[in-house]
Amino acid sequence: MVKLNRIYTRTGDAGTTGLGDGRRVPKSDLRVEAFGTVDEANGVIGLARLHSAGAPEIDAILARIQNDLFDLGADLCTPVTSAKLDYEPLRIIDAQVERLEREIDAMNARLKPLRSFVLPGGTPVAAYLHLARTVVRRAERLMCELAAKPGETVGGAALRYVNRLSDLLFVLARVANDDGARDVTWIPGLTRDG
Repeated sequence: MVKLNRIYTRTGDAGTTGLGDGRRVPKSDLRVEAFGTVDEANGVIGLARLHSAGAPEIDAILARIQNDLFDLGADLCTPVTSAKLDYEPLRIIDAQVERLEREIDAMNARLKPLRSFVLPGGTPVAAYLHLARTVVRRAERLMCELAAKPGETVGGAALRYVNRLSDLLFVLARVANDDGARDVTWIPGLTRDG
């Protein structure tokens, strides 16, 4: 159980932060960038939820995702090491990825196939979901970079989770746009003639 009595600890004043395994690293560390970007995505999803009152099915999915993103942050915050920990680290698991896949399939079944790329926009909730999708893609790029770094690891389920999450956010944005009726589609070369 997490217990936060004090909000400031002064331990990060010199530009370092603690990982779940007790190590201190610079706040600019790639691992910190990755879980910080996951936290940013969670914040954008919170903004989307401000506009999802008329879509309780979408809001319920987003509430689950927000909790998952804290799980993902905890996963990334605790590197896989040979050091013995006093606790079992929280990890993203395949069941969370599979739930996203089921939600993608269920929501996408409501939509007509796309004939063009979709520009971010339409309803406020859709616009925020598109923004969240792009932040999740950035988190995924950082996680892939971290996983490729010698001596670092990122769980396979965590990587699959962020990949599916961006897909789900795209589908939810379309659903939020009246099942795609209010999608703003890209028209190639539209503005080339002035």
